[in-house]
Amino acid sequence: MNAYITALASFLPNKPIANDQMESMLGLVDELPSRTRRIILRNNRIEQRYYAIDPETGQQTHSNAQLTAEAVRRLKSFNPDTLSCLCCGTSSPDQIMPGHASMVHGELGSGPCEVISTAGICVSGVTALKQACMQVALGESANAIAAGSELASSFMRASLCGQISPERSEALQKQPALSFDADFLRWMLSDGAGAAYISPQPAKDSLSLKVEWIDQLSSAHLFKPCMYAGAIKEEDGTLRGWRNFDTIEQAIDQHAFLIKQDVKLLNEEIIPTSVDRTLLPIAQRRNLTPDSVTWFLPHYSSDYFRAKLHDRMKEQGFHIPYDRWFTNLTSKGNTGAASIYIMLEELFNSDLLKKGDRLLCFIPESGRFSICYMLLTVC
Repeated sequence: MNAYITALASFLPNKPIANDQMESMLGLVDELPSRTRRIILRNNRIEQRYYAIDPETGQQTHSNAQLTAEAVRRLKSFNPDTLSCLCCGTSSPDQIMPGHASMVHGELGSGPCEVISTAGICVSGVTALKQACMQVALGESANAIAAGSELASSFMRASLCGQISPERSEALQKQPALSFDADFLRWMLSDGAGAAYISPQPAKDSLSLKVEWIDQLSSAHLFKPCMYAGAIKEEDGTLRGWRNFDTIEQAIDQHAFLIKQDVKLLNEEIIPTSVDRTLLPIAQRRNLTPDSVTWFLPHYSSDYFRAKLHDRMKEQGFHIPYDRWFTNLTSKGNTGAASIYIMLEELFNSDLLKKGDRLLCFIPESGRFSICYMLLTVC
């Protein structure tokens, strides 16, 4: 049996937030304007994004589960009475327990169904999609819904962020990749959710996407953690989780709950890992050539990596020209596990696709360098 994406939907909360509105929404760190915000935004090229924050009160307007449930409800194929399987991925669940998919199921209020929660960072959204596709393709479920979502703004509040030193701010001018450290991720990440409906047959009266394959490779055996939260990184590169502190207060004082990134490791390894260690072996195994790809949908966290990815692919003999790239980073923001759904939804509901087009999706995760590629065919 096969698996087909027959509908896609997304939900971005509230009104779009322009660059000059961000700090008023997230709050001032130490009551001082950021010295780095403009530098970071110049490099990531994001022009607007969405936050689940009330601009008047500063209070959260949606939980992660509510964001996800709203995206699911917007699927034209969604029927709460016949849903067979629900797979949800996120890096920012509302709680440690219960699982995120269970909370989304509760928000939907649909009948009994199988629920699967996938953990991780950006790749968690597409591993949820792979699980949903396997359920349908194996005949285990009559249909399935997969979703990816993020409530990143809950990490980005000023009360959780440390101040940036003048020296750090000056270093940004010469090395934009430094903008991925904990001090700067608040200008990169935003909120949103996306969902896909999976069926064993294509839709009768509209386009569908046949899922040819979803391949994900981890390089955790080669590298120490790069992006992490709920822990601090020790001198030897290992993580000390928040439960290994003597008290919660001690973990908070050491900023264990912030999202952090090893900037040096990221800048050195994310592109060669994405291309050399992942794309090339997958392309060889799947007999994939760049000429066979109609659209390339790359999820990169910042425009800083756009040219680096393009040039590395070209150097390694897998050149896809920019005119075949599709991204909405500038208008929808970096929504982590939801990003690939939000990109696919916009392209799927445009007039750009035709029968036979092949979509190659690229979803990297710097947590411990897990990289995913997915091939879809329009039918």
